[in-house]
Amino acid sequence: MADWIPKTKLGKMVLNGEITTMSQALATKLPLREPEIVDILLPELKDEVLDLNMVQRMTDSGRRVRFAVTCAVGNGDGFIGLGRAKGKEVGPTIRKAIDNAKLNMIEIKRGCGSWECGCGTAHSLPMTVVGKCGSVEVTLRSAPRGVGLAVGDVPKSILGLAGIKDSWGFARGHTKTTVNYTLATFDALKRTAEIRISEEQEKRLKIVSGPTQINLTGSDFSEEAEEKEA
Repeated sequence: MADWIPKTKLGKMVLNGEITTMSQALATKLPLREPEIVDILLPELKDEVLDLNMVQRMTDSGRRVRFAVTCAVGNGDGFIGLGRAKGKEVGPTIRKAIDNAKLNMIEIKRGCGSWECGCGTAHSLPMTVVGKCGSVEVTLRSAPRGVGLAVGDVPKSILGLAGIKDSWGFARGHTKTTVNYTLATFDALKRTAEIRISEEQEKRLKIVSGPTQINLTGSDFSEEAEEKEA
């Protein structure tokens, strides 16, 4: 990072210390075009390869092999990104997909939207969300604390990286197409970021946007939230 020279306005603001969190960076609405920004603001980021597909093509000069990789990155606390890349070699293609995922970073909303729970912590989804890609449709619902991720293998990886601990979900369509399944799940999480909520809904459903490890009920929330804002 010492040799990094930012080329964008957002990168210069991060390097100068004007922006210190990923939430602030996304709130500026400036385009995120440098993966180094995410590396600085989210140093604890984790990545996972969700799909690696080898494509062979016959040409006049012989057989050509290319790789298509789909990766997800997340900090396990409110931020998730998804990226795809194609290349001739596996290693560089995976690194490129991870960088693309960092450039597609979103901040999701979490809460306690299950009527069976009411625990007051942001452990699940605040509401039911639906994502689509191709023939695949993914529905994610709030679940009470302790249920875990009762979803497919692909959504389980993405929800885990996003910091969601409990959720029910089901999918329709050709879910064997891993890429579409992944993109549909990411689209569902993106709905939580796009939806507008009132202050009353935010308090009732215990909704938190972005990173949080705090309890959202009673005086504990007030005290810890003030410390976080400070």
